[in-house]
Amino acid sequence: MELHREYLPAIECARQQLVLLHGWGSNRDIWRPLLAGLRPWADVHLLELPGCAPGCASAARLEQVLAGLAACCPAQAVLVGWSLGGQLALELAAREPSRVAAVVTLASNPRFVAAGTWPGMDEDDFEAFQAGYAADPVAGLRRFDSLQTAGAGDPRALLRALRRHRPQPAGGELRPGLEWLAQLDQRELLRGLAVPQLHLLAESDGLVPGAALAAALGELLADNERAAVEVLPSASHVLPLEAPAAVAGRIRAFLESGGLLAGPVALPATPAKRDIAASFSRAAYQYDSVATLQRAVAGQLLERLQPAADAAPNILDLGCGTGSARPDLLRRYPRGRYIGLDLAAGMIAHARQRFEPAGLWLVGDAEALPLAAGAVDLVFSSLAFQWCYRPEKLFAELNRVLAPGGRCVFATLGPDTLHELRSAWAAVDAHQHVNRFLAVTELEAAARRVPGMQLSLQRDYHCMRYSRVGELLSELKTLGAHNMNRDRPAGLTSRRALRGMSAAYESQRAGGTLPATYEVIFGEVRKAYD
Repeated sequence: MELHREYLPAIECARQQLVLLHGWGSNRDIWRPLLAGLRPWADVHLLELPGCAPGCASAARLEQVLAGLAACCPAQAVLVGWSLGGQLALELAAREPSRVAAVVTLASNPRFVAAGTWPGMDEDDFEAFQAGYAADPVAGLRRFDSLQTAGAGDPRALLRALRRHRPQPAGGELRPGLEWLAQLDQRELLRGLAVPQLHLLAESDGLVPGAALAAALGELLADNERAAVEVLPSASHVLPLEAPAAVAGRIRAFLESGGLLAGPVALPATPAKRDIAASFSRAAYQYDSVATLQRAVAGQLLERLQPAADAAPNILDLGCGTGSARPDLLRRYPRGRYIGLDLAAGMIAHARQRFEPAGLWLVGDAEALPLAAGAVDLVFSSLAFQWCYRPEKLFAELNRVLAPGGRCVFATLGPDTLHELRSAWAAVDAHQHVNRFLAVTELEAAARRVPGMQLSLQRDYHCMRYSRVGELLSELKTLGAHNMNRDRPAGLTSRRALRGMSAAYESQRAGGTLPATYEVIFGEVRKAYD
């Protein structure tokens, strides 16, 4: 069984892989509040669990779901499961311990239904709940929501938040999950589990008795030095929504104390986003006067779009610059809703001035888009992606904001760009004078790590010609695309160095002009249908 999943790479340096499993009657959106505390240091995988999530397949069997989980999990990942998701995490860790680095459960009981002295939901109450859900799934899930939020500091607000994260109405597709809650008894499994484990419980949980369960788990795991049980004070069952910062902090502390976080890795020195934004902001009002190559590439990219007069997609012009592509995009999609987004506030200010009041203009980073999941049908991006040096983050964000079946067409620059200028500078010194850009192989490798996304690439070369090298350098500065590498030479370049570079460039003169080659990579990203 193939599970719906979402991959969110670490914002900074990935020190661990986390697979997050939601509980019964919920979906992967329940984890959104935790992401701010997890993504700075972890790659996060969000899964949608059939039998547990409204709208997922109703004929799910436990073995199928566990097989789907195993197929989705990267090697040596940490499984984090809330409520029933915690039980599924334990089940997978017991069956495939070599694939799992650790397990963290939140408000989860290895035996949900009480048995003898083991604390849990009363058996008669659970059977009555099952019968009520079978008769009226919508009312049954509403009752379950009330049980989950009981004990919260502000139960009404938490109830509203819980329902906001689950827009799909309930149906019979959730019956398998209830059967798993009735059947699973993992107490012996838990006692013998070899991987490190943390069990976080909630003091005021109205569904899973926090204090009583903590005592029972403590006794069960007394001989396991790799297991820890903690109770979060003043919290209810819905820990991911009610106490996200505390939960994220405890997960990190547990992994750090167990030596389960990789050491920090020094990232390559790449241009700072603030420097890129500032440079293009300064160039905004002169940019179009020298953007010959940019207009030519955008024209080629536009030709890759099929006219769709009857469609009304949400169109994101990513790295829109001065908004020059807006008229052509709307001619192809007359009923389209245009969104122009750029990293440079100066570019957005200029575009808004040109087209006000038409369109929506946003300042934002392509690697952290300020848009909701599934909000965009088409992304158009011409010569902007070359300023994104974490392609895995870029593709993950595209995959997130694109609607199922949506696509992105883009043009970016490759590492062979301005190789003539680079070789001329190399004859003078060992400094980095020309911006570095990512290769096709790097883009392809990053895209393979993003599930549910297809990438196709083609490469082309554009050769611009100049009567002297100073014209090229002036054009790059006017565009805002001059050298922004962090390891560029400090201070002003000396006249002697410039003369040496110019002399070296002259050896490449042909037909009375100097060539400047741009490696242009045309790509298309398609998001699979759910």
